[in-house]
Amino acid sequence: MDEIVAEFLVESIESLDRLDRDLLALEREPSREVLASIFRTMHTIKGACGFLGFPRLERVAHSAESLLAGLRDGSTSMTPEIAEALLRTGDALRSMLDRIASTGSDGEDGHDDVVGDLERLRATPAEAHTTEPVAPATPVTRPREGHGGVTDTTVRVDVALLDRLMTLVGELVLARNHLVGLAEDAADPALASASQGVDRITAELQDGVMKTRLQPIRTAWSAFPRMVRDLALALDKRAGVETDGEDTELDRSIIEAIKDPLAHLVRNAIDHGIETPRERAEAGKPDEGLIRVRAYHEGGQVTIEVADDGRGIGIAAIRSTAVEQGLIAAEQAGRMTERQLIELLFVPGFSTADHVTTVSGRGVGMDVVRTNIERVGGSVDVVSEHGRGTTFKIRIPLTLAIVPALIVSSGGRRYAIPQANVLELVAVSADDLGSVHDATVYRLRDRLIPIVSLAGVLGSTGEVRSGGSLVIARADDRRFGLLVDGVSDSVDIVVKPLGRHLSGLDVFAGATILDDGHVAAIVDVVGLADRAGVARGERDRPDDDRTTPVATSGATSLLVFSDPSGARMAVSLDLVERLEAFPRDSVERSGVDDVVRYGDRILPLARVDELLVDRRREHRYAGEELPDDLQVLIHRERETLLGVVVGRIIDVVEHPLELQPASRPGVRGTMILDGRVTEIIDLAGLVRGRDERRTTPLRADTGAAS
Repeated sequence: MDEIVAEFLVESIESLDRLDRDLLALEREPSREVLASIFRTMHTIKGACGFLGFPRLERVAHSAESLLAGLRDGSTSMTPEIAEALLRTGDALRSMLDRIASTGSDGEDGHDDVVGDLERLRATPAEAHTTEPVAPATPVTRPREGHGGVTDTTVRVDVALLDRLMTLVGELVLARNHLVGLAEDAADPALASASQGVDRITAELQDGVMKTRLQPIRTAWSAFPRMVRDLALALDKRAGVETDGEDTELDRSIIEAIKDPLAHLVRNAIDHGIETPRERAEAGKPDEGLIRVRAYHEGGQVTIEVADDGRGIGIAAIRSTAVEQGLIAAEQAGRMTERQLIELLFVPGFSTADHVTTVSGRGVGMDVVRTNIERVGGSVDVVSEHGRGTTFKIRIPLTLAIVPALIVSSGGRRYAIPQANVLELVAVSADDLGSVHDATVYRLRDRLIPIVSLAGVLGSTGEVRSGGSLVIARADDRRFGLLVDGVSDSVDIVVKPLGRHLSGLDVFAGATILDDGHVAAIVDVVGLADRAGVARGERDRPDDDRTTPVATSGATSLLVFSDPSGARMAVSLDLVERLEAFPRDSVERSGVDDVVRYGDRILPLARVDELLVDRRREHRYAGEELPDDLQVLIHRERETLLGVVVGRIIDVVEHPLELQPASRPGVRGTMILDGRVTEIIDLAGLVRGRDERRTTPLRADTGAAS
């Protein structure tokens, strides 16, 4: 059933229960407050059912509302006969609501007898009504209790209670992490078994409670159609809005945080992006501009796109305005790329508008958009094409209360870095690091990225003096390397706010309690990059051949690896969520699968060479046949994870797909990479094929016995 209709049914049935109580109270003792409550209830039901297209229900409610209006203005007095008619109206409405819950329609019965009584009582003078209790009227059959499926499965809970439950689950997660750590250190099978049970139950409880806080993202953009219409009319333009992914769910606190930024982007699209009807006609476009708002899940986050088909961002205007305002020198402006110039839109006070209007022109807005999005752990990216339009892409986490994080150590202390900001990990030594323009850099796949020492930023010096582990992090969609002493593990952490005396620190987003009871600060990657001068310097400085290579047109990011036999393969990097290494003794058996514990989940494993074998039953292999360390690609299909075991991870390369015909099923094609023949694997297709084989019954002649 449509969610809006379901919500209408729940609210209407609750309102009718209140209506019965109010009518009985009004019958005993007249009260203007109670009468007003009854009128509001009937008016609300009438308005909603008219909007949803239930005409028979609307007719009954309208007749009751008309009679109540006479009671409210004093032209009719409350009598037992009127009370009985209104109570029967409530029963009729319940019957019709029950019909909607069962069939989606308000049925064929218009309850003409009830409507007739209501109309008669409204037209009859009050003195002509009987003053005796009414018994000759035919009762309306009330639906059985619980017959309406919607009310059976819905309950209203105070938001404060949900927040309290979320806090308790957070504390339980901390206790779970502590117990798991103790079980791993102790050689006690009973403790290990109990730990696994608590781990599983906690994960399921955490998932369930988090879902209670989720709301569809439509609540963040429900006002856009009206806003677009009114603003377009005010600016003598024509525009409409299309939305997609309204059912994508986010934590309610995040929805509240992104409402204003999204509204600002839509207003900007109308004001700056969409042309006038005359300009659009001259450009060969339809008179009416279009704004598309889209939301979808991607890599454990939610991506929201706000796109228009307007004129695009005026790069020349940005360049000249930036020079006029003294943000950049004229020589520097000539060297800046289009992407870097677009980034200037987010500088506070920057605006290319010719004059100030009630909509824009003061240079406040885009910087606030980015600040608010980053405050909830998100990022904003912009792509614009002259004459074709502009797209803003926002990536935000699902929730803020419990987030996956990477635990690192630096300067003798441990810190948590949100996984949403972590791209990859690299082991480095001091010899791997270089210097360009007095800045420490690291060459990562033919790209020089700036290096920030976590101990240096938080300590007395920013110099990088030794090697360690390099966390390739993302801030404002720009990459830099964060040098730390070591990396522990990836765990779910409970975000705790900083105390008031620490709330002004821009390098920390909060704190968490680790499994051993110690407190670790949560790194604010964006604030850390700003403190180190990386983000702003990279944003304002033009690309240099020595620091950023020109991307190959049509290039695709490919992860190159070998299968267990040594054959060379590659897969599109966007199909790989993470790369992991698991020790052989961590592999367990579950049914026909080899599995490993992966955070708070159980991760099934499949060897890449087995996925490529075209047969009905996958090869079953014992744990001792596995290598000492498993190199695993984590592939996600919506909420389902699969670990694909490969032989060895070789490299990540950017290369155009110039495929020769495939040599076998499951392979998109072959090509030359680094002088070697490499098969490009259709990983998504292989995983779907595996799932289909596992759910298809085997015939007796398949030789399934082993």
